[in-house]
Amino acid sequence: MSYVTDVPVAPPEIARDHFLRRLSVETDCSDVAATLRGGEPDFVLLHVVGSPDAYERRHVPGALHLPHREISAERMAEWPAGTLFVVYCAGPHCNGADRAAFKLASLGLPVKIMIGGISGWQDEELPFASGRAPGALRA
Repeated sequence: MSYVTDVPVAPPEIARDHFLRRLSVETDCSDVAATLRGGEPDFVLLHVVGSPDAYERRHVPGALHLPHREISAERMAEWPAGTLFVVYCAGPHCNGADRAAFKLASLGLPVKIMIGGISGWQDEELPFASGRAPGALRA
């Protein structure tokens, strides 16, 4: 017996349902990058932490800066009903994306977190954008 097997493994049906639930609320940097490179993303990417200056220095291409503190029903009404929002923060050490996702879901909006955030994007050696505009990820 080891720490790995101290707790019995879940039956495949339970594991499948568990991972489906996770995938329904999470995406990753690679999948976001592939979609952005493909042209027309089917989501709005939100950079939900930091100051405007920090966003201008470095953000994921295509992301809009909307700090989680500024998420409100009035602000989110700028997008059509049913818009999927993908949120990210600084990385695993930051809970800004969780806060944003909670607020968006509480407003009845579809949301996923881009796990890894900025540090995950950097770890995958994906390019960043700078400046006030969202920019675009080049193919």
